[in-house]
This record gives sequence, structure tokens and C-alpha cells, in this order.
Amino acid sequence: MSEEKKGIKIPTPWRIKRYYVYALATIVALVLPWIKINGHHFFLLSFDKMKLDLAFIQFDMQEMYLMPFILMLLFIGIFGMTVLGGRVFCGWVCPQTVFRVIYRDLIETKLLHLRKRISNKQQEPDMSKPENRVKKAIAIMIWSLLAIVAGANFIWYFVPPEDFFKYLSNPSEHLTMIGFVIGIAAFLIYDIVFLKENFCVYVCPYSRVQSVLYDEHTIMALYDEHRGGKIYEDDEHGGHKKLVNKQKDLLNINPNAECTTCEKCVTVCPTHIDIRQGLQLECINCLECVDACTAVMAKLGKPSLVTWSSDYEIVERKGKTKYFRPKIIAYMVLLVGIMFALGYMSTTKEHMLLNINKETRLYSVKHLGNNKFAVDNSYIFLLQNTENEPMEFFFDVIPPKGMEGKITIVKPTKPFKVIPGVKKKKIVTLRTTEMLAKNKRKDTIIPITIHAYALEKDGKPSKVVSVLRQTIFVFPKESILLQAK
Repeated sequence: MSEEKKGIKIPTPWRIKRYYVYALATIVALVLPWIKINGHHFFLLSFDKMKLDLAFIQFDMQEMYLMPFILMLLFIGIFGMTVLGGRVFCGWVCPQTVFRVIYRDLIETKLLHLRKRISNKQQEPDMSKPENRVKKAIAIMIWSLLAIVAGANFIWYFVPPEDFFKYLSNPSEHLTMIGFVIGIAAFLIYDIVFLKENFCVYVCPYSRVQSVLYDEHTIMALYDEHRGGKIYEDDEHGGHKKLVNKQKDLLNINPNAECTTCEKCVTVCPTHIDIRQGLQLECINCLECVDACTAVMAKLGKPSLVTWSSDYEIVERKGKTKYFRPKIIAYMVLLVGIMFALGYMSTTKEHMLLNINKETRLYSVKHLGNNKFAVDNSYIFLLQNTENEPMEFFFDVIPPKGMEGKITIVKPTKPFKVIPGVKKKKIVTLRTTEMLAKNKRKDTIIPITIHAYALEKDGKPSKVVSVLRQTIFVFPKESILLQAK
């Protein structure tokens, strides 16, 4: 009887949907480093130029306080994703899984026919046959080229593509960069060709972390034992003991059992587990087993015995899965809060960096005649232009209320140019010829504000490239002023 007559329509397989996600993720990863807005990348952590580009805004390394927020977004996002959908990150986003699908399903199966079919991932190719050894070598060569591209793509988030290819023209001076690309490619060849899913099972710590994140409403690939029948039972050693191998044995135990024991859900599993045993750390939520059971049961006019659902709904049968529960809402609130904090801190970016250090000599006093004097304070200004083009900078002094105009800049006397990415050291001297304080016993500390800014093309101070820094002006006690006379 056809599937249409039985009224069972097979939905688009999860595997095909995953392929769309993989294609989108691959395109984004490859294209994103090439996109620039106002000369800035979406994400670029350049140790060479000591810059961080984030959301097309450039930050200096001194503004790396943003990185913890990015890492928190990453980890809290993955943890929240796990609480909601199990190891959906592993099956749908993780580069390890994407690369394995490209190598195993595309190169070995579709292109070279080294494997007979995608639906059987348990059976390895017979390498005793010469033609299979040749195909294996070709597969490794194709993957090696792709691994080099993947390695270069990773480096593009630290060395922008426009610099990367420029550096390749002079490899002897950029051996570290080339070494990283080759090292990443070599690891990917070993990982994808030889280590395979053992990386997910034995190396990746995420499978161990997930067990403490799950709750009864976490959705994952689950076998419906109530409909399909009990295939395994727990043994005294904490493992699983298989009760039946054939359908007739299963029906002897449970006449209403619907499982055909075809084991399509087993042969298709990339991590080589039997989903009918229940939750296992090795499951990556790729949902291949769901597709396999859906196709088999559709021929019988029945819904799949393996579904993407929760213990609460499938195993315990207490009701429908609750997706928006307090734990999920808490993760969402955290993520939104961190994104707002990151966005706010991004808007406070300074378009120039300025450190002010006072010279070791507190001041100098000069006699100008006619009972007049000049008190100078000198400072070391360390500036950096964080924009992409050379700019002219200058300063203003903002003294306390009542002292306006009494402290002036005598050095430098005119604006000076600062090129991007280079720290510029400037000696700045402030002067007063006014009696700012009368103290016979000690020097007077006067708090002042330095306004540093870039000049627009019309010579006016920029409202964007502008910073304020607090420092002090030291005015001498009266005895020092008398000595100067």
C-alpha cells in the first residue's frame, strides 16, 4: 500500500534541512571576512595591528574589555541552546560535524562512491580492494585542499584576507601565519579522515557538560518505547542488555510492539549508537535516526517511533513539552542583557586613545619682570589615532570654575598630525601667569581637564573624535614664587 493511500506523508528529512544550514554556515564563514563597511570587518582580532573589529566598528587592544562579553554570549548561547534542544549545536552548527558530512557524505559517497549509501554509516569501505585504496587517496587529497581553505578561512578572522594574500607573496617573512594555516589543515586531515566521530565521543568535552544541562523538557532524538516495545534493559553493571534481535522475539514479549527491528536507525547513526537504548552522551542530535525510522514506518502507515521530543512527552508521557519554561526564559534574559551591555559599551568607543603622565619635575617658575612670573607644568601625552586615516589633533584646557582662561597651552602651539595605528609621544606644557592660590606652607594641587580632539576639514573641533582626561596642575607655594623674583 502506498504512503498516500495510508495517509502518511513523509516530511522533508532533517538531513536535507541540515544540509541547508551547513551550506548557509559555510557561505557566511567564507564570505564574512571579505565584507567591510567603512574599512572595518564584522569580526577581526588582529594581533598584527593590535585591533579588534566588531560589528564593523574598530576598537583598540586597550578596549579588549569587550571580549568577555563576546565569550559570554557564545557560551551562554550554546548552553541555552543545549537546555532547549540538546546537542543541537553539535549536529547542526559544529564545524566538526559539517566537515565530516562534507568528507563522508559528499566526497566519499556522492563523488567517489567509496561508500555505497549515505544511509549506512556503520559499514566502512573495504580497503583490501585496490580501486577503493585509490578512491581513498583521492578523497584525502580533495579534503586536504579543502582543509587548507578552511585553515586559511580561520586565519582570515585574525589576518584580514587583503593582508593574507599580500603576505603570501613574501612567505619567508610570514612563516608564523603560514605555519598556522598548515597546522590547522594537518589537524583537520587527521581529525576528519582518521579520528572521525571519535572526536565527538572521546575528545570534545561538550558531551560531558550537556548531561548537567538537560532537564525533562529538553528535546532530543528519543525512541518511543511505549509504542515500539522494549529492546534494551539496564543490567547490573549500569549498561544496557539487549533483549531482542528480531521482530518475532519482540512480539512474543509485547504483541503490540510496532518496532520492525530493521535497525535502520542504528546503521545510519554517525556516532555508532543505538538510539533505542535511550539517552546517550554520544548522540549529537543530527536526527538521522528520526529520518530513517520515519521512512520505514511511513510504509506501514504509522508515525515514526524515533522523534525529536522530550522525556516529559515521550518517555514519561506527562503531557506536551514546555519550550518556554523558567530556565529558558532566564537564558533569554541573560543573552538580551549581555547584548544590550555589549551594544552600549560599543557606543562608548573612543576614536582616539590618550594617556597623560606628569613629568617628574612638578613645575618650573620663571621671573618675567615687574613682579610677574610664569608657572609651567609639563606632561607626556601618549596618543593613538584609532581611525583609518591620518588626522590632526590639538588640545584645550578646562580649569576649575573661576579659573577660566588662567591656564593656557604654550607647547605645542599648533595642531599636529597623527597617523593611524601608531602611538605618538607629545610633550605638552601648560602655563599660568596668574596667582591661582596663596599658600605659604605647601604647593596647591589644582584639578584640570584636558580636552583632546581631532580637527575637521573646516578647522573646527570634531565632536566624534574627542576625549576628556583628568589631570592636575601644581601651583607652587609663596616661598617658591618669591625666590623666582
